[in-house]
Amino acid sequence: MIQGISIYEILTITSAIFFIGVYGFLTRKNLITMLLSIELILNAAAVNFVVINTYLYPDKLQGVFFSVFIVAVAAAETALAVAIVINLYKQIASVEVKDTEIMKY
Repeated sequence: MIQGISIYEILTITSAIFFIGVYGFLTRKNLITMLLSIELILNAAAVNFVVINTYLYPDKLQGVFFSVFIVAVAAAETALAVAIVINLYKQIASVEVKDTEIMKY
């Protein structure tokens, strides 16, 4: 137990964050809010790696290394997605998903 907090409480919070991200990704029509939803999903997974590693193997750091890798991938994904969104905005002056369908290739 981490200073009085059980693993069930932490996993409940991270599950809620994960499903908020899934809900936001599936229901939003704005590319930037969809990107934020993906970030919520990745952050919930990273916290789960650290928490489960802390409870099962407190003397090893595999969960921390996985979460650092997830954060690095999320940073690269965010940089690429923001570049794509900026390029789309320059071309069609909108970041809505429905407006990208009318774009000429």
